[in-house]
Amino acid sequence: MSKGLTSKNDDYSQWYNEIVIKADLAEHSSVKGCMVIKPYGYSIWEKMQAVLDQKFKDTGHSNAYFPLFIPKSYFSKEAAHVEGFATECAVVTHYRLKNDGNGNIVVDETAKLEEELIVRPTSETIIWNTYKGWIESYRDLPLLINQWANVVRWEMRTRLFLRTTEFLWQEGHTAHATSQEAIEETERMLDVYADFSENWMAVPVVKGKKTANERFAGALETYCIEALMQDGKALQAGTSHFLGQNFAKAFDVKFTSKEGKLEHVWATSWGVSTRLMGALIMAHSDDAGLVLPPKLAPIQVVIVPIYKGDEDLQKISLFVDELIVKLKGIGISVKYDDRDSQRPGFKFAEYELKGVPIRLAIGGRDMENGTVELARRDTKEKSTVPQEGLDLYIANLLDEIQANIFNKALQFRNEHITEANSYEEFKSLLDDKTGFIAAHWDGTPETEKRIKDETKATIRCIPLNNKQEDGVCMVTGKPSTQRVLFARAY
Repeated sequence: MSKGLTSKNDDYSQWYNEIVIKADLAEHSSVKGCMVIKPYGYSIWEKMQAVLDQKFKDTGHSNAYFPLFIPKSYFSKEAAHVEGFATECAVVTHYRLKNDGNGNIVVDETAKLEEELIVRPTSETIIWNTYKGWIESYRDLPLLINQWANVVRWEMRTRLFLRTTEFLWQEGHTAHATSQEAIEETERMLDVYADFSENWMAVPVVKGKKTANERFAGALETYCIEALMQDGKALQAGTSHFLGQNFAKAFDVKFTSKEGKLEHVWATSWGVSTRLMGALIMAHSDDAGLVLPPKLAPIQVVIVPIYKGDEDLQKISLFVDELIVKLKGIGISVKYDDRDSQRPGFKFAEYELKGVPIRLAIGGRDMENGTVELARRDTKEKSTVPQEGLDLYIANLLDEIQANIFNKALQFRNEHITEANSYEEFKSLLDDKTGFIAAHWDGTPETEKRIKDETKATIRCIPLNNKQEDGVCMVTGKPSTQRVLFARAY
């Protein structure tokens, strides 16, 4: 199987697009800006969904579903929110088409909506309008709801998984009796995202807070996890927002407290999207294709028989059938590729491109010797392994591969966090080394905007539990008490 991937060192963007398409993850749709997620790509997303969904339920959340369409008037109730999303909104104005008599299908101008509808870019407004009817007393709190959905944000420049007009995500929306409870919820869900990113995706992240300029529209605080891709660019992998009482006041959501007082509730929202697929690809993959962490790989082990005739194949298949039962019995997903339409070399290249963590090849001589040939996708190492106890050997090796992929990404990330003490040094690092740059900033949105305009680098986050140190802003020379993390980002 000819892979023909561009090297990531030559053209990272092209390399990424080729992996997405050639590994059968997704393709561009005939609808401009939208994508088709193909079965192999969707199976990875399903595994992500399953893990996250259980984590949400383990922290007390329930799933619900809210409308795709939001009345335009709802957006105007929260000024910062509408301002933040106004330029990305798709608007429905009519509800019927008609034949114009010349064989053309046109909009029926007599079927204009009384109020225009926004196609959901995010659901705070429709959800908080709904919560008004659900919340009356402190006994109704906390209200912990999650939604798995699609959203539309009109994008001019798109890239598969990373930025598309329509994408899949989950969005949590919770209501609380106190500010403290809401802040604790915001931080708890950030921890859930960080745990998932590091222990399932094998992507190390920095937990932090966004600056006022970078906050979610309508939030008092935005917490985030920031990951670093192999080209040295950052990727925001998840966000969790403390909304204060902004949406509760906008939609008049009140509750009667234990003391009998009528108060506005406190709110959070938090979400991750199919952008995580992009992070998974860019954090680990190489010039041969995908490198998938075993915990999220749809196929963890592939077995390829190498045989000369039916008798050879029959002997190999008897052993493989028993091995598959053992592997499935301990929760390992396995595929036996005994197709006679493709040669072993083609199959090896195909599963390497698709990132399958372990490949077993078994031939007639292996059956005589009681061995198999095992190839690891992460290191490309091959070894001869006894058939005896192979199931447990594979289980342990999958854990080792998961850890190795994470540690490799962690080492890269740690080697690409660099301190800069002057603006010139900062700009030089951005161009020559890339990665996260820890630098002092004077705390003003004006300086932050200047840096962004001049360098295309943004403050990715102010790390939680950040080390306090006296310094001066690299741009203005004004006093600063801590370094923040800058990077160019997706």
